[in-house]
Amino acid sequence: MRWKGGRLSTNVDDRRGRGISFGGKGLGLVGIVLALLVAWVTGDPRALFGALAGGGAEVADSPPSPEEQELVEFVRAVLASTEDVWNAELPRYGTSYREPTLVLFRDAVSSACGMAGSAVGPFYCPGDEQLYLDLEFFEELERRLDAPGDFAQAYVIAHEVGHHVQRILGTESQVRAAQERTDEAGANELSVRMELQADYLAGVWAHHARGSIEPGDVEEALNAAAQIGDDNLQRRERGRVVPESFTHGTSEQRVRWFKRGLQSGDLAHGNMFAASNP
Repeated sequence: MRWKGGRLSTNVDDRRGRGISFGGKGLGLVGIVLALLVAWVTGDPRALFGALAGGGAEVADSPPSPEEQELVEFVRAVLASTEDVWNAELPRYGTSYREPTLVLFRDAVSSACGMAGSAVGPFYCPGDEQLYLDLEFFEELERRLDAPGDFAQAYVIAHEVGHHVQRILGTESQVRAAQERTDEAGANELSVRMELQADYLAGVWAHHARGSIEPGDVEEALNAAAQIGDDNLQRRERGRVVPESFTHGTSEQRVRWFKRGLQSGDLAHGNMFAASNP
């Protein structure tokens, strides 16, 4: 992917150098877990309250390596590209684009959606309209999920930005309200449709960012979409597939909807909720 020398987004909140400090000590996620274990084993919640007393201060962590800093610049470049695309495209559909903040964190982070650890992967929180990313996920993407390449990483960012576009268009709130009115199976199906639409929107971004795409980039994104399909992930982790528990879509669906967005570049063709079979 061609990204060096281009604009870098300023909408990045880098929290990697801050640990969560409670009571003047930088406990971090491991310390919090240990405090919870002590409270549970002893039956004395004061062990936890004592550890959390004075909460919320932040402490310095080790400085990033040059390689990590370059990765940060890459993230800022991709985010800038999504800003350019959606600032240009959304007015065509009667609305303006609110640029989200991307929060970089290490190990754990607090958001309007609650506390989250790195294990949840990149996510978008509609409560504060921010994207959250631990850069270690990119290593997991390559090493554990067999999805290497910078455009695979760009696809992940563009997918989360797609959720922000859904928030702006009102899709996110409509889906959440519909999920509250249905059962678990119905809620999961709605979740799949929303995730597939975010894949489609990532494809729309890629369509309009073709000037940055190099040979092999699209294949990297398609491979990433395939590797993180619900069926593929369940097969890796459980050894079996449970379709009724899907929340993001199959590998085939994720690849197909990203490709549709890439080919059309048009929001109007991505109404996942009107399709009888996504």
